[in-house]
Amino acid sequence: MSLHFTKRGWAYLALEFAFAWGACGIAWAAGLRSGSPAFLVFASFFMLTPLATALIVSAARPSGLPLKEVLALRFRMGWKNFFLSWLLFPALALLTLGISLLLPGVRYDPSMSQLIERLTKGMSPEKVAELREMAGAAPPLLLTLVQGLAAGISINAVFGFGEEAGWRGFLVKELRGSSFWGASVFTGAVWGLWHAPLILQGHNYPEHRVLGVFLMILFCVLLSPVFLYIRLRSKSAVAAAVAHGSMNATAGLSIMPLAGGNDLTVGMTGLAGFVAAAGLLAALYLLDRRAKEPLMASRLGEDA
Repeated sequence: MSLHFTKRGWAYLALEFAFAWGACGIAWAAGLRSGSPAFLVFASFFMLTPLATALIVSAARPSGLPLKEVLALRFRMGWKNFFLSWLLFPALALLTLGISLLLPGVRYDPSMSQLIERLTKGMSPEKVAELREMAGAAPPLLLTLVQGLAAGISINAVFGFGEEAGWRGFLVKELRGSSFWGASVFTGAVWGLWHAPLILQGHNYPEHRVLGVFLMILFCVLLSPVFLYIRLRSKSAVAAAVAHGSMNATAGLSIMPLAGGNDLTVGMTGLAGFVAAAGLLAALYLLDRRAKEPLMASRLGEDA
């Protein structure tokens, strides 16, 4: 597992972390807290900072490549790659749900009472009643799946590209010569650490904020090879953005109908999600080994 990273890449990371973490500090000082609608809006625009930083560094220190190549902005990815990007993470969310139900003290709860209780803290009784009525109006898993699939290739993919243009676009070019696994682990660790200010504010791990920072890094390291595989197979950060958007839009499937467990055990970023992600990665590795030109055994080249 080898790693080659350019000075331009280090400059990018320094600027991106200063930009993103600085914005989180300002938001915290202004009174923005996890769980509020304003925080969700902020978190969405936080996702755009890797793209913004890539544009700044590309303008200040040109690589000589067209910008669309630097960002891997390619919409032509092939139908197989498109459907892989679009459907892989909804399937992972459902697998995580199944694994969660095998854990002690966790049970299926179609009323979503635990989730509604968590989401409606501080809301008026009228609003709580409205949400409960909405939850009972349609099969929650089916409704969320359909909505998530639609959002995954539309608005969520747009914000997903905000991240992927940096992690799987710009940085891939700066990691040329690295092994697949070296680039995956490095990018995953950076990607996970980048989330730290949000995690410390209660995002994803509201009950275990400090421990949650380390778990988010592990989660991102586990998923990073999957995203890099999609990126290299399609030669497009847009495909990675579709995968990212679908993951964010359907992650709720893994916890919606559950009662019991906590943020360390259930859901995509809990123990169940880690087991599911490890299984997915193992399956992808075995599939790749059978390919004529295995991507996971390669190094990142000039044409990445």
